[in-house]
Amino acid sequence: MRAVRIASVALLGAVALALTAPAATPYASPRGSTTGPAVTPSVIAPGGQVTLTAQGCSRAAAARSDVFDSVDIPPGGSVTATVADDAVGGSVHEVTFICNSSPTARAKVALTIATTAPAAGSPAPEAVQGGLGNGIAGLNTAEAAGGAALLVVAAARAVFVTRRRKQGRGH
Repeated sequence: MRAVRIASVALLGAVALALTAPAATPYASPRGSTTGPAVTPSVIAPGGQVTLTAQGCSRAAAARSDVFDSVDIPPGGSVTATVADDAVGGSVHEVTFICNSSPTARAKVALTIATTAPAAGSPAPEAVQGGLGNGIAGLNTAEAAGGAALLVVAAARAVFVTRRRKQGRGH
């Protein structure tokens, strides 16, 4: 009987771990990543220039957005694109990258249009990460594992306490 209890706790822990794992988002690698597509800076004023890179593509890649003309990115290289002068400040646009070595592989990166232009020499402001679009970019493996371990311990303790109470009431 004890093996059944241990198996049920292990199964509960596995379910808790699966439910706490971050959902896959259609957006590319988090900031600071050296692989995958990237738009630098991620916040830009209307009329400004962004640098587009698509690391990991063995052939040329294409980048498309509704705020700049489509561009081709050479393998291992980068290109600049000029954001439209009439882009609305505060709006967020998707930049879609298509790796030509695998045309079905698409990645999307968010590009935010700044409401005001940054002062000369100052870095561009960072975009607010809200919702699930890129809101979990700061979660790393250690934090996820720690949270899952806490959930498993809490569930196991609840099962243990519940079983002990039932055994203590024996008639």
